[in-house]
Amino acid sequence: MPSTMIRLAIVQFFSWFALFAMWIYTTPAVTHHIFNATDSASKEYNQGANWVGVLFSAYNGFAAVCAFLLPVIAAKTSRKTVHAISLIVGGLGLASFYVIKDPNLLLLSELGIGLAWASILSMPYAILAGSLPKDKTGVYMGIFNFFIVIPQIIAAAILGAIVKNVFANEAIYALLLGGFSFFIAALMVYFVNDVDEVNVAKSK
Repeated sequence: MPSTMIRLAIVQFFSWFALFAMWIYTTPAVTHHIFNATDSASKEYNQGANWVGVLFSAYNGFAAVCAFLLPVIAAKTSRKTVHAISLIVGGLGLASFYVIKDPNLLLLSELGIGLAWASILSMPYAILAGSLPKDKTGVYMGIFNFFIVIPQIIAAAILGAIVKNVFANEAIYALLLGGFSFFIAALMVYFVNDVDEVNVAKSK
């Protein structure tokens, strides 16, 4: 694999690990940590679970808006900068679930997660495309998608044991771990060589 692809694969690993942690543990984290409910049959638990549905809709909606803005910002800065900042903001959004007690304020957290989600779905592929041989782009893009699946398989295999044995079944710490994983992904972005941007710089 091209070196750009290998380094982006590391970024993708930590990004999708964080996303999987969010998708699986937001409901138990919100219902217990914010709505103070553990009984899935209680009114409070169902209110929390329903609110998580609203939160997930919010981050998807904001991501749709960001999808139009990110390329414009990247053109004025760089794709690596945009992606790193987006991942940092997403990590802050995910980690903020630990300190926020007002469910309504979690909508602000979801704005950060939505920004990260929009960037994850676009920037790595835009950066990767410039480093691939033209006649093998499809093959390499298919291989690159392994690094969406692999971190989720690993997360599914280990997160349950971590939450049970390390976090004492406190799901909120899985979200903190996801936020930390986003931060690692953001750091690793700076080790990626964006071939297109290097070529543009040379042409100048």
